Amino acid sequence: METEFDERKIRLQKLALISQKGLVPFAGKYERTNSATDVMMLELGTSVKIAGRIILFREMGKITFAHLQDFSGKVQIVLNINIMGEDQYKTFLQIINVGDFIGVEGEVFKTKRGEVSILVKKFTFLSKSLRPLPEKWHGIKDVELKYRKRYLDLIMNEETRSRFKMRSDFIWELRSFYRENGFSELETPILCNTPSGALAKPFKTHHNALDIDVYLRIAPEIYLKEAIIGGYEKIFEVARSFRNEGIDPSHLQDFTMIEHYCAYWDFEMNMDFTEKMLTTLILKLKGSLKLEIMNRDGKMIEVDFASPWKRVSFRELLISDCGIDIDQEKTVEMLRAAIRKKGIAITDIDKLGRGNLIDALYKEVSRKKLINPVFLINHPIDISPLARKNDDNPMITDRFQLVVNGWEIVNAYSELIDPIDQSQRFANQSKAREAGDEEAMMKDDEYIEAMEYGMPPISGWGMGVDRVIALLTQQANLRDVVMFPLLRPDVNSDNSNE
Repeated sequence: METEFDERKIRLQKLALISQKGLVPFAGKYERTNSATDVMMLELGTSVKIAGRIILFREMGKITFAHLQDFSGKVQIVLNINIMGEDQYKTFLQIINVGDFIGVEGEVFKTKRGEVSILVKKFTFLSKSLRPLPEKWHGIKDVELKYRKRYLDLIMNEETRSRFKMRSDFIWELRSFYRENGFSELETPILCNTPSGALAKPFKTHHNALDIDVYLRIAPEIYLKEAIIGGYEKIFEVARSFRNEGIDPSHLQDFTMIEHYCAYWDFEMNMDFTEKMLTTLILKLKGSLKLEIMNRDGKMIEVDFASPWKRVSFRELLISDCGIDIDQEKTVEMLRAAIRKKGIAITDIDKLGRGNLIDALYKEVSRKKLINPVFLINHPIDISPLARKNDDNPMITDRFQLVVNGWEIVNAYSELIDPIDQSQRFANQSKAREAGDEEAMMKDDEYIEAMEYGMPPISGWGMGVDRVIALLTQQANLRDVVMFPLLRPDVNSDNSNE
């Protein structure tokens, strides 16, 4: 049985032959007139010049059929010895392998079977593939291989290419929506002195030039709000963020989020804006607001994104799902006792502060049940250290989360703009951190100082891009919508070229 090593050896011999024939084995450019899918819409007899990778090759004596693939799709090309001439035709057969890149010039025509194709008059060799493509890729069970060698997944699987194009289109349309609504895009630092902006354990690294330890941002929030202090009113950022937490199908340590902030809005105005934004984008990109998504059991279910979306109180949700009234369990000790009495298992229950314990309880008993789009509102102040207290009930905050399929897609607040209140909440977070809660927020004195110069009313908003794309493309794992997800090094891989 021929091995990949034997195949590579043959391809190296063909590489040498290409040079012997005076051809360039790795070209510098090729000027195309059309893409592969353009050909399907052109009139028969139209002259074209396209380029791509050969993904199928069938020699039939004096005629050879092949499929040429570019990013738009694939098209059949037909090489005929009587059209190309004997020398060029034989050269093609001598040097070509599946996986090679070529450019072809010819005319659009239909084969006897009625398939629109290109009758090749001239070909140009562009690049030699030294390794064979997988023979069978569709339905491959080694999912890790798709993540580890995404380039092969992209070559062999049109659905994968479409999925990542959908991701790109979504971000472009999102940017357009923001621009149409008067927002400016900003960029904020990834390396920071204090990892503020969310309840999460940060990544820590060392800055050699400054000789200081710094953190990878867990969110761009603090910097964006400082820009509001400076006079901006509507801003957003597409931000790569990092959280050193557990990994599962709905969580990655490095991920893309979008945050926006608007002066003079409250969380309810932001909720209305969110509904308008996402229904507009989904309808534009998918053509309908009724979509099939994959639930946590791997089954396809229909979700209707048509507005208005349901709005549910955080406290009432927990009472309904587990019978615990968090307003009655006012201390962390009381809450722990109530959770244990109900027989609910929470990891590290004795280490978590009251806020993170409430959050862990919600994730255990409620979140996975929320399938259709739901705005979760009236969050306890303990789990919202940067959100504004509600004027009528200081136990809760003016905050919402958008939950779909048990995934938290959007998190948004009426922002806290009182520096004295903010300083006290930071102090409470610091106490929780000293007690062992690694996800509690660190105190940020520089941000407090900025707040003391005055802030307008603000509503802020964050959305996980990976989760939205996973929903819209029917994926159960975020790694399937991240082009190159982080994996452990493959210590068993053989990269030898000998």
